[in-house]
Amino acid sequence: MSVSTLATDPSVCAPLPVLGRDVTVPLVTGGEVTYAALDYAASAPALQRVWDDVAAYAPYYGSVHRGAGYLSQLSTDLFENARRTVAEFLDCRDGDQVVFTRSTTDSLNLLAAALPAGCQVFVFETEHHAALLPWRDARVTVLDAPRGPRQAVETLERALADRDPHGPALVCVTGASNVTGELWPVRELAAAAHAHGARIVLDAAQLAPHHPVSVEDLDVDWVAFSGHKLYAPFGSGVLAGRADWLREAEPYLAGGGASRKVTRRTDGGVDVEWHDSAARHEAGSPNVIGAYAVASACKALTEAGFDTLVAREQYLVAKVREGLADVPQVRFLSLFGDDAPRVGVLSFVVEGWNSSHFAAALSAEYGIGVRDGLFCAHPLVRTLLGSDPQTQGECGAPEAAPGEKSLNAIRVSFGAGTPDEHVERFVRAVKELVTDGARWNYRTEDGRCVPDRSA
Repeated sequence: MSVSTLATDPSVCAPLPVLGRDVTVPLVTGGEVTYAALDYAASAPALQRVWDDVAAYAPYYGSVHRGAGYLSQLSTDLFENARRTVAEFLDCRDGDQVVFTRSTTDSLNLLAAALPAGCQVFVFETEHHAALLPWRDARVTVLDAPRGPRQAVETLERALADRDPHGPALVCVTGASNVTGELWPVRELAAAAHAHGARIVLDAAQLAPHHPVSVEDLDVDWVAFSGHKLYAPFGSGVLAGRADWLREAEPYLAGGGASRKVTRRTDGGVDVEWHDSAARHEAGSPNVIGAYAVASACKALTEAGFDTLVAREQYLVAKVREGLADVPQVRFLSLFGDDAPRVGVLSFVVEGWNSSHFAAALSAEYGIGVRDGLFCAHPLVRTLLGSDPQTQGECGAPEAAPGEKSLNAIRVSFGAGTPDEHVERFVRAVKELVTDGARWNYRTEDGRCVPDRSA
């Protein structure tokens, strides 16, 4: 569907109000401009609705599960209601647990700590490091990057067919790539996993902010996501799904809240009876405000309607792709093809440009914030760039000066709060930089390309 068609579609909603929408930043060339936040894939700005809800609750803050006072009781109700809201948002099954964590990374590390002995883990090389790296105590099989959804399913099926059928197994897969934005065939991968006696966890960090996620419909065993990508503040995350492995595992953290009863033994030690509920893995004083913020974001997105949010996002994706279609120096990165369904995440390289230099110029000369680097998905970006898998790189920009070849790419990403003007400015800026070059000199400082203000 073209930009012109989408622009007249009544289902394309206006951007949702977010914090920072009126922030201005200085330009190195002089003056100021409203900041264009186009790095939603790293952290989306908090919805104004979420911030207002948190501010309204803040005076009533109290410790949960521990106090008899009114504020403690109020906070406990709010915390547990947040858990129910998240379960509804994810369409969890009866008996599923919702555990509040710090982030997607924390959620997947929690699940990794709960794996039964001898568990074999299958993960594609295309995963974000949060999903690729936590499985250190398991037997891990890393699968090659597929070049299409069907190939992804076939690759997984072959790998699972060769595994020990008697031991536990887990598949970890993303719902939407944090590099290309492409949607993965989660339902089909889940069916393949279950057909071979394996379980599956969905990394929904990039999917949940953009598309509805139903645990029941996708038939996944667990879902993990982060609040800071779901238009909530930093420091909160969720692991939701089957209770048995979580209930049978040692608590992720040992301490108050996870324990039901602690008694002294005659030999001087202690005996502990741990909770069987989500509290088992939520020791210590929980991030009540973080949990409440996540629940508020879940409600806000549900009320806005994912149909209209998806329609607007596809309008913005088309605006970028069509706007840069006549710039041959720009090459978008893709596994499944340019026409593959995706969320509002696009990565690209620009011929003749160091990607760090290009991103720095977008920021300093146009007030546009994007991401450059390997996006904490090193194997995937190296595959897409056709580079040596042994070549060193960083999550951010590599040690490369302006004009030098760099092992990284540029990522532009947007979502529910992105206005048209930000995307239009981005397209215009890319064209001007490709045609005319940067208007300022840049140098490398602490591994980053920055404007040279000594000139």
